[in-house]
Amino acid sequence: MLGERIVFNGLNSEVMFSSETVPLPELAPGEILVKVRLASICVSDVHTVKGQRIEPTPSVLGHEAVVEVIEHRRPESDLMKGDRLTFSIADSCDKCEFCLKGLQQKCTKLFKYGHAKLSDGSGFNGSYASHIIIRSGTHVVKIPDIISDRCAAPINCSLGTTMCAMEFVPKIKNGRAFVQGDGILGLYTSVALRELGYDTVYCSGRHSQRSELITRFGAIPIYNDEILIEEANKIDVVVEVCGVSNVINDGIKLLKPGGLYLFLGMVHPHSELHITGEQIIRKCLTIKGIHNYAPRHLDQAVDFLIKTIEKYPYEQIMGPTYDLSDLPNAMKVAIEKTYARILVQP
Repeated sequence: MLGERIVFNGLNSEVMFSSETVPLPELAPGEILVKVRLASICVSDVHTVKGQRIEPTPSVLGHEAVVEVIEHRRPESDLMKGDRLTFSIADSCDKCEFCLKGLQQKCTKLFKYGHAKLSDGSGFNGSYASHIIIRSGTHVVKIPDIISDRCAAPINCSLGTTMCAMEFVPKIKNGRAFVQGDGILGLYTSVALRELGYDTVYCSGRHSQRSELITRFGAIPIYNDEILIEEANKIDVVVEVCGVSNVINDGIKLLKPGGLYLFLGMVHPHSELHITGEQIIRKCLTIKGIHNYAPRHLDQAVDFLIKTIEKYPYEQIMGPTYDLSDLPNAMKVAIEKTYARILVQP
């Protein structure tokens, strides 16, 4: 059987993306051959093609996708040909110190889909391809019919990470939260906080055209600084999902004493913080970093979407769909950030 993959050759190559059609390798024990039904372009891939993030090359980028089982070598599982799946972006050993602590995303033998060199494993390691070979240590979850491919594609990155963050958010009566960022992580976080019982959730960002969508996700859109004065020392939880470090001082001002600050978006080297220890100590703040997620959070993400799919307009988060062969143009549109997610279909 042949598979197609779009190879990222690096920023300085004559051709950044090239298409290859090659035989699919035989499966090893525990592996699953899946076809990519629909992929979505994560901001991390945008950072890679803009040179803000360095990945090994040549490689197949992409890690967000909904896939379909072709065949597998997991005889103990109940997987069937044709099952739609989402899969953990990290393959882990489940034996090391970090896996045993529930931090499988920090496994000492970690492998991440869409972030590996072509020669590392099967060569079908990313979602910008017709197929992916899912490794033996990768957690998978079936997608029920109620969830469309468009809504399922980003589950295994953005929504899984959101569920990981919610694990650290306390349930507070009449709770007030502030989400810094109006991308897909901001929208997912807003709705997750509302579903957790927070009465007031603000969501700030740079895309004022998303204000109506933010409202439909249960949050109050903020596109000016007036609220920073009104809500100073009144917010229980601030969640940074925008990737911009200059918002952190604002977040600290918003938090009431004893508040919680979660960092999710600043996963890049240009994230220096200009804060003092005094700011944190005097307000008795807790600051927590969240990076990716563990297998249990992927289960929670699918369950969360099942419970809320008819309550919130998840379909409207997604932008247009491009053919796999048109990935370079899809990436250009993703860089513009007009849409929270651009989709790619083999």
